[in-house]
Amino acid sequence: MTDLSEALARVKQASWLNRPAVRAVFDLLDGDQGHVRAVGGIVRNTILGDPVSDVDMASIFTPEEVLDRAAKAKIRAIPTGIEHGTVTLVFDDETIEVTTLRQDVATNGRHAKVVFGTDWEEDAKRRDFTMNALYVMADGTLFDPLNGVQDCLDRNVHFIGDAVARIEEDYLRILRFFRFFAYYGAGRPEAGGLKAAAKLKTGVKQLSAERVWAEFKKILSAPDPSRALLWMRTTGVLAMVLPEGEKWGMDAIHGVVAAEQELNWQIDPLFRLISIIPPQAEKTKVLADRLKLSNDEAARLHNWALQPVIAPETSAKELDKLLYWGNQTAILDRICLDLAALRQKLKQDENMELMGQIGALHQHMERAQAWTAPAFPIGGKDLIELGMTPGEELGKVLKTLEQYWVDKDFKPGREALLDKAKSDFAI
Repeated sequence: MTDLSEALARVKQASWLNRPAVRAVFDLLDGDQGHVRAVGGIVRNTILGDPVSDVDMASIFTPEEVLDRAAKAKIRAIPTGIEHGTVTLVFDDETIEVTTLRQDVATNGRHAKVVFGTDWEEDAKRRDFTMNALYVMADGTLFDPLNGVQDCLDRNVHFIGDAVARIEEDYLRILRFFRFFAYYGAGRPEAGGLKAAAKLKTGVKQLSAERVWAEFKKILSAPDPSRALLWMRTTGVLAMVLPEGEKWGMDAIHGVVAAEQELNWQIDPLFRLISIIPPQAEKTKVLADRLKLSNDEAARLHNWALQPVIAPETSAKELDKLLYWGNQTAILDRICLDLAALRQKLKQDENMELMGQIGALHQHMERAQAWTAPAFPIGGKDLIELGMTPGEELGKVLKTLEQYWVDKDFKPGREALLDKAKSDFAI
């Protein structure tokens, strides 16, 4: 476990502080005087020793002053959210958002009315969680007005101020609470946050579907979202977001995460979603409509729900036929989900039968992953050249020949198929 001195050292020695773009922003906005500071996720992740990426900065200067300074320094600046004080500075290898210190004087979700200021502690108080209210100056000095460092070290996702009041400012913070717990929390979520989330859970219904799905997708993308999902169910929040999964297969997520870690599967939020909802096409359609999933996302859920189970004893030849006529992604989703479930079951009840089924499904998975559909050697043009008239009957003959070709393990060639067409259909 990281202690305070180690955390401070990590920040002081952070390599991102020496990125050319970061140094340029410190130089542009009087970083040596503490007038601009790195803030939020980059600081939190540095303290935790987690991967870091984008650098966000906060500054005492108004957006207009930032734009003016950038213009004089010949740095490209984009007023991406100027009403909220945000200017994006563009460099060759990086973009950095700079946001003016502010206070929220009225809040309505993303539509907060703000006033700009120069008080760093007041800026910190308007943020959601203490672990996000951390600032780093140009020399690596940490500014921690709300004890966010200790909450990071304790892996405690703690609302700033009264949790109920913070959630009422923007109900998306309910989902953010569970998302941050999924990524950074340990043990049991903070009691005040849990109680507030349970009390205000119906507020999630006031959010746009796009915001809810984007946040829930991030939860599902966490290294292990299982504890967060279980607490979402306990508080009733999951029923607001995913009523299809609240009483279905929540336990399946454990097997999926274990399989990802042990078999080196990539984290796939759609596959994780599939693991916790019932395989019922009508419910996947309702879910997709409610959360406004993309066409591809909706189709994947629907195709999976329609896909029958692939039994372990299915032969390789039969699997090839299923792959040819069916949906490869749906078949893989079905096989992988069943494989993950059996692997998890084996941990509680180790026996030879289960091991055999797991081995067979593993082979099915590898075959389905490597599958490339062979090309049917003939087409309608070939039959027309034999003398057939274009139309419905030609289509039926072509489909019959294709079925024959598949049943013969895709082996008959073009000439063999044309000969069969002539002999069987008197062409």
